[in-house]
Amino acid sequence: MPKLSVADLDLSGRLVLTRVDFNVPMHQGVITDDSRITATLPTLRYLREHGARTVLCSHLGRPKGKIDLKYTLRPVAEHLERVLDANVGFCPETVGPLANEMASKLEPGGVMLVENLRFQAGEEANDEGFSRQLAELGDVYVNDAFGAAHRAHASTAGVTRFFTEAAAGFLMLRELDYLGRVLAAKEHPFVVILGGAKASDKLPLISHLARTADHLLIGGGMAYTFLRAKGKPIGDSLVQDDFVPAAGDLLKQAKHGQILLPTDHVLEEGTVVHEIPAHGKAMDIGPATRAAFARAIAPARIVFWNGPMGVFERPPLDAGTLAVARAVAGCPGVTVAGGGDSVAALRASGLEDKLTHVSTGGGASLEFLAGDTLPGVAALTEAPSA
Repeated sequence: MPKLSVADLDLSGRLVLTRVDFNVPMHQGVITDDSRITATLPTLRYLREHGARTVLCSHLGRPKGKIDLKYTLRPVAEHLERVLDANVGFCPETVGPLANEMASKLEPGGVMLVENLRFQAGEEANDEGFSRQLAELGDVYVNDAFGAAHRAHASTAGVTRFFTEAAAGFLMLRELDYLGRVLAAKEHPFVVILGGAKASDKLPLISHLARTADHLLIGGGMAYTFLRAKGKPIGDSLVQDDFVPAAGDLLKQAKHGQILLPTDHVLEEGTVVHEIPAHGKAMDIGPATRAAFARAIAPARIVFWNGPMGVFERPPLDAGTLAVARAVAGCPGVTVAGGGDSVAALRASGLEDKLTHVSTGGGASLEFLAGDTLPGVAALTEAPSA
């Protein structure tokens, strides 16, 4: 069902508790990739322009319910202040008297960020008491954290019970729109490209999307679990033996020519082979596979890509991933990349802006496309019927 949008709300002068995903990579207190922050700017600017008094909350890292200042959000507040070009208050507490007081003093258009949600054990436990305390920070709730929507936590699910209006922000709506198009797959050819190390992470996704995809292109380390299932020699390449039977079942169920696996490989030392020798270790897809994948991608009307084709952090073992990135970027259809390393590869290749949509949610996008209900989405108020 379509969800209530932030644009449907009366915002003027109201406290708006806004869940964002500011779980950004940092090195020595400096943010190394702010894409998750900048992705929320349309929602934050809209809230300010419409006179909302915005209280932001987010998690960062895995402090496991205890205060660990290595994961403080203070540097995030300082960075947000620069990219939003507005004052951003920071509360060193997540909930409680100080947070409530600072929220009450916000002026229309004002913004503040509370300390890391995961400093509180009640967040990941979806504790009702903690949810109630969070809800004291807003008159209305907005969730713009798609990357955390697959978690039934206090800030994504529990808190919504204390609001009559729980709306989606613009980033959340954009994610649901484009990933929804992938899931519906009303246009064909529909091509799914999957890579990364572990087949186990993607088997539910493959099983679900195989119902509608015209082609499933499988590369990366996960491909060798499938190749072993086909009885192909894989040498010392990465394999998840426990998942070989499940991979074999998927191959048997697939339509003829639906699943494309690597036919040549780049070994660790850079040699290209069609058959992996006994102690060889495949680290990237070879030139023939790159060409075959590009041919499958070229006519697609919808493309979904998640995961690199090889060890893309180590040139020249990035050639397969870059070839796929160029093929996806050149495809005239709707092109969607699903978080994680594939986004890093796109950014490194300078092709990120060529895609229709680049998701901010790795795990959330995979669970959504595997047909799972996301608690953070289910908890939002349904849009009024037209």
